[in-house]
Amino acid sequence: MCGIVGIVSGLPVEDRLFTALRRLEYRGYDSAGIASIEDGAIVRRRAEGKLINLGRVLAEHPLNGTTGIAHTRWATHGAPTTSNAHPHATGEVAVVHNGIIENFKVLRDELMARGRHFESETDTEVVAHLISELVEDGVSPVDAVRQTLPRLRGAFALAIMFRRQPDMLIGARQGSPLVLGFGENEAYLGSDALALAPLTRRISYLEEGDWVVLTRAGAQVHDVANQQVTRAVVDSGVSSDTADKGNHPHFMHKEIHEQPVVVAQTLRSYLRRLEGTISLPIPEFDLAGVKRVTIVACGTSYYAGMIARYWIEQFAEIPVDIDFASEFRYREPRMENGGLALFISQSGETADTLAALRHARGEGQKIAVVVNVPSSTMAREADLLLPTNAGPEIGVASTKAFTCQLAVLAAFATNLAFANGRMNAADVRHVVRHLAEAPAALNAALGYEDEIRTVAQSLAEARDVLFLGRGADYPLAMEGALKLKEITYIHAEGYAAGEMKHGPIALIDEDVPVVVIAPSGPLFEKTVSNLHEVQARGGRIILISDYDGIEAAGAGCHATITMPKVHPLIAPLVNAVPIQLLAYHTALVKGTDVDQPRNLAKSVTVE
Repeated sequence: MCGIVGIVSGLPVEDRLFTALRRLEYRGYDSAGIASIEDGAIVRRRAEGKLINLGRVLAEHPLNGTTGIAHTRWATHGAPTTSNAHPHATGEVAVVHNGIIENFKVLRDELMARGRHFESETDTEVVAHLISELVEDGVSPVDAVRQTLPRLRGAFALAIMFRRQPDMLIGARQGSPLVLGFGENEAYLGSDALALAPLTRRISYLEEGDWVVLTRAGAQVHDVANQQVTRAVVDSGVSSDTADKGNHPHFMHKEIHEQPVVVAQTLRSYLRRLEGTISLPIPEFDLAGVKRVTIVACGTSYYAGMIARYWIEQFAEIPVDIDFASEFRYREPRMENGGLALFISQSGETADTLAALRHARGEGQKIAVVVNVPSSTMAREADLLLPTNAGPEIGVASTKAFTCQLAVLAAFATNLAFANGRMNAADVRHVVRHLAEAPAALNAALGYEDEIRTVAQSLAEARDVLFLGRGADYPLAMEGALKLKEITYIHAEGYAAGEMKHGPIALIDEDVPVVVIAPSGPLFEKTVSNLHEVQARGGRIILISDYDGIEAAGAGCHATITMPKVHPLIAPLVNAVPIQLLAYHTALVKGTDVDQPRNLAKSVTVE
């Protein structure tokens, strides 16, 4: 989940490398560094902590090299210190790395036995030494990389710079994404297209096992068998100003407020409102024979999948299994031949989810993916691509990606039900009408931000918070707890409302706020009965409901948050807004870092 970038140019690269790192900081911010070649030597500038600290170092000690590599780190091996910060270097070679070298201990011991000296605790430094050892023995840089890559086990994206060839970089990928960029007499490497957007929109995506030699004239790509290959050059479609907060104080706030627009954009790709139908991006994909669906995801995407399970089972009457991607393979699941495996990931590069996808492929499953990056590895490996149109999400805590995932999953569940004869055309028109109402309802929900800000004042004092919900509001309760944990560091848990009496109710006292998500509807009365059980034991209820629900159950609650009354189908999308804003404003009161919470990174590309 680290971010890497490299530039080969005839002009100084420090400023542009630093700008690219700013766009990659969402991938990790434990430390950062830049290296370039000056007067025949590799020169590095590194700093622990956030990128601003590296900026101070560069202000005092600028770099003037015309080829360089840069890195922003999410620590895996070794503490987030300056000595562990990338780039790692010898006298001959500098390396930046995203991923994990699983056999680094064996390689390190081997190198140390031959007299190599290490200055860090990281796995990455072994790559620099392996390549350097060969170069020092007279092997060319290209051949040194060619010989080293097969020795590395694990996941990696690498950018490698050589003292003796200051006009060249070499990149490689295995299990972690890496993008090439092309400019006028310049070439670039980056973890994603977003990082390269200020430099170029002409990019190529390296495929699994690829390695590439970059010069100012362009790039020469080799596959895992060391055969020279051609990768398509495409327009990234990413604007250079995408990562601007605009008038918002934080990216998270901006992205919460973008939800009406991006959900509308996403639905526009699936709904045919005039005809009252839903169309998938690959219309010839046959859903009619699907007998079982397996959903696999991590974090917020997992909770989107849980909500989708309700929809698929209710609409299509097809059994659904759901697993955390990190556990899926280790359970050794028995998968029905010809079943559909559905993977959900904002980035499309999540390591656990990608590994699970490949396992399911090996078990004979059809593969569908819901991703926000249509050029990602998961998207390229899918039989059915279900893209969201959320745009780049910079805030580490997912917001707009979640609601766009829900929009896509609702459309997919409906299409699946129609293909299997469980919905007729009139049923589909009914769903289309209500899904089309979601953007306006999201916009109305944002109008209650002042009310939510007031509630957050008291929530910030809590040490523990519980979230309750029933039906599709149960996974939403878990998502609310996750959001609060992520950016406020308050311990929070989400429970199915009916399960409170089976243990968690023992936690209730006057110091434990309980957020209850209970829109009026079929499950309202049962959820309210659980609310009363909490109130009877002194719990401080924060009730999220519509006007009718607040009128019926708001008396005696510590606080209420009123949401627009909507059809139950789109209620999870609408009620995502108050739980996001509640976490956001609580974090503001506590003074925590909203966009870059401690210990987290946006794109989890290591297992």
